[in-house]
Amino acid sequence: MSHNGESNSEMDASHRALLLLSWACMVLASTDSVEFCCGRIFPESPVLEVGKEFTATCVLSEKGKKETGATADDIYWDFKNVPVPKEYYTKLNDSAASMTVNVTSDLESPLKCNVITRLASLHSSPRIVHGVFFSVGYPPEKPRNLTCMVVLSVHNPSRSPMTCWWDPGTRDPILDTSYTLIVREPTKNHSFAAERDRGQVHFETLPVYVSVDIWVQAENKLGKERSDVYTVDPVDIIKPNPPLKVHVTSEQGFPTSLLVRWNQSVESVYPSLKYNIRFCAAGSDMWSEIPPNDTLGPIESFRVQYLEPYTEYVFQVRCMSQNGYGYWSEWSQNATAKTPEAKPSSKPDLWRYITSSEDCAETSVELMWKAPVHSNGRIVGYNITVQEDGKVKSFQASEGDQMYKTSVKRPVLITLTAHNSVGASPAAYLIIPKTNRDPLPVKNVTCLPRDGTLWVEWEPPRPNLTEYVLEWVSVSDGAMDWQREPGSARQASLKGDFQPFKRYNVSVYPVHQGKPGKPVTVQAYLQQGPPSVGPSVREKSTGKTHMEFQWDELTLDQMNGFITNYTVFYKTGDTEKFITLPANATSCKLRSLSAESKYVVWVMASTAGGSTIGPGFTFNTLKYASGEIEAIVVLVCIGFLFFTVLTVLVCINKKEMIKKHVWPQVPDPSNSTIANWSPDFPSRPEAPKEGSLTDVSVVEVDVFDKKSLGEEDKASLPLKKDKYLSEEHSSGIGGSSCMSSPRQSVSDSDEGDSGQTTASTVQYSSVVASGYKGQTPSQVPPSFARSESTQPLLDSEEHHDDPQGQDSGEQPHTQRYPRTGHFRRPRTVDESSPLKLHQIEMAEHSSGPLGFCSVEEGSQQTTPTAEAGIDDENVGPAPSYMPQRSGYRPQ
Repeated sequence: MSHNGESNSEMDASHRALLLLSWACMVLASTDSVEFCCGRIFPESPVLEVGKEFTATCVLSEKGKKETGATADDIYWDFKNVPVPKEYYTKLNDSAASMTVNVTSDLESPLKCNVITRLASLHSSPRIVHGVFFSVGYPPEKPRNLTCMVVLSVHNPSRSPMTCWWDPGTRDPILDTSYTLIVREPTKNHSFAAERDRGQVHFETLPVYVSVDIWVQAENKLGKERSDVYTVDPVDIIKPNPPLKVHVTSEQGFPTSLLVRWNQSVESVYPSLKYNIRFCAAGSDMWSEIPPNDTLGPIESFRVQYLEPYTEYVFQVRCMSQNGYGYWSEWSQNATAKTPEAKPSSKPDLWRYITSSEDCAETSVELMWKAPVHSNGRIVGYNITVQEDGKVKSFQASEGDQMYKTSVKRPVLITLTAHNSVGASPAAYLIIPKTNRDPLPVKNVTCLPRDGTLWVEWEPPRPNLTEYVLEWVSVSDGAMDWQREPGSARQASLKGDFQPFKRYNVSVYPVHQGKPGKPVTVQAYLQQGPPSVGPSVREKSTGKTHMEFQWDELTLDQMNGFITNYTVFYKTGDTEKFITLPANATSCKLRSLSAESKYVVWVMASTAGGSTIGPGFTFNTLKYASGEIEAIVVLVCIGFLFFTVLTVLVCINKKEMIKKHVWPQVPDPSNSTIANWSPDFPSRPEAPKEGSLTDVSVVEVDVFDKKSLGEEDKASLPLKKDKYLSEEHSSGIGGSSCMSSPRQSVSDSDEGDSGQTTASTVQYSSVVASGYKGQTPSQVPPSFARSESTQPLLDSEEHHDDPQGQDSGEQPHTQRYPRTGHFRRPRTVDESSPLKLHQIEMAEHSSGPLGFCSVEEGSQQTTPTAEAGIDDENVGPAPSYMPQRSGYRPQ
């Protein structure tokens, strides 16, 4: 289509583009090319063959050059907006340029020639010169292997169609390709449109005994091809229909044969046919065919022999031309029939299950049997005969019975026969010997799954065995079955209905002359899987660094296979560990755990089919191990005992030093120099060393304890109180004072309390001073001495009269002093010779420094016994003395 109107130079570019697009749409809708006023493309509407070169030429018209100002240099090409590279262009002259490309199936239509305008008013915009639509593809391939067949029609064989098929080639032509089936008869030709690989010829009258030529012609836009001519007589390519009305009948008295009948499907004007018969037992896919030579000739019935009695069979029949040309017909529809009954031709299968040991007098036997394989009819009952100890017992079993229990005495012979409506089967024998030591058991029995069933392999104990009995029992439900294998067998597949994940006990019995030997039993699974559940853990014992737990073994229904191992996982925090245990393990002890920590433990059971992990169990380890607290207590006790023993030993070893510090030794008062000290017999004691400490001895006597006094002493008690308590610091010894506390006193009991003289000590305090009664005191400071002694004070020390104390007019002390000790019985004093008191050396007291004090008694003093009225033989208990601080007061 050409457009003769001129473009308006004042039209803007957008309007021009819209107009060009509308023109292109109109052209595409009406013709096979896109044409504008600027030029044309040659060739127009081409068909391109894939794999070959294609050249197109674009020629600009004079008018187009004026309108666009373009030349051949401004031409460019594209396939549906896909530009063609410049290297494929060829300039022919100023008005024409060509383009050459290799054709591929990817090229898309249309092909367009474009120019770039050179006029200033058009702003150098591109413009379509011309466009063409094209197609790509392959020429058709030559049809090969042409074959034809005539399928005779049942209702009108003379008008039976001829069907032909061929190989069109493997390459897709892409282009539309037509196929025509041509048949040339001697007088005329027939053409029939066909599909790509097959076609059908319909004759007005089927030519018979006449050769015809047949070929196929393929054609498209790129060319045409025809097949080789196939010459054939239609009679030789006939395929008849299957025989009609096939049926099978049985005949009484012929339990092993059936009669098959049918009707011919081809009219007699056509060639005679031959037939083919096949049959199989109902439910089987194993067909048996009658030899073709047995069914030659125009027959319509055939007797099939050597069949099994009382068995249903399926029959099919087909036919073809007698001369062997042509094709077999399809098989006829199924025809079924059942052969009549016959006496059982095989014996039943008899087996036993012994439920008592060999040592018992009577053996409990469970007899089991199966119907004969070739029962040749419906079994209606069984006869059982038991022979033992010369006795014969007979039993009857009905059709549905498969088991019989009885007790027999070994050895025993058992006979079993089955019977149907025609007769009885051969007898099956079973011997139960006295012992089953012969034959010997088989060796190396294995049972493994293979090809969807269990295969058993074994080694014979000896050659020439009669047979083997393979027995299997389901462990879960006790279902039992068995089968027999010949004595030469070394392996067999068990023909049972085995279930996956179930355990079976498979036993192999060697049998020699009807005597079964000892079985060898193995366990097997048809298929193993992971356990249904994992083991549940329960605690057994827990310690500081260990934990012992256990679990129950899975049941057979839960195992789903043989347990190969257990895996124990335990975790604390982010740390997880595991250990593997054998299949027979039911407990585990974890060691080297952290004390006072939280753990989680799992147990996983594994089989050959997979693994299943049980629920987690959480536990905490202890802070102390078992017995650790007791050990700590024992060690502490042992340490304390050791410390105590050590302390006692140290005390024993250092007893003198301890005694010196705790219980200082008091000098004997009888050796004191105080008795020799008096104004008439001066005795100047040694001056104490400078820096020496003052020792203090305190005497405390409970002078008011009336219970220790005699009746004659109670009257003089006030006087004694005044005597001892006249002055606060008077010691009552030669008028000197060594007491620093009113608690210093001396008991003056004359009698009684003799039992207490050994329970107390008398504490003494003496003051050593330089000068007494007119003597000039020494410049040495007084020193004090403290001593503890079990000896009582001398009479002169206890009852020394102090005139100054009597004249002082001081009232005696009324304070009572507790008794802290007892006097020991005083020694007898010789009044004619004055007593001399040794100096008393005292250790340092804990309450303060102690010194030494020595007092000499004057000759003018009277004895304490005469003055105070104290009986020498009845001395009261001595008071205890508390150490007091004492100062020196000059008289």
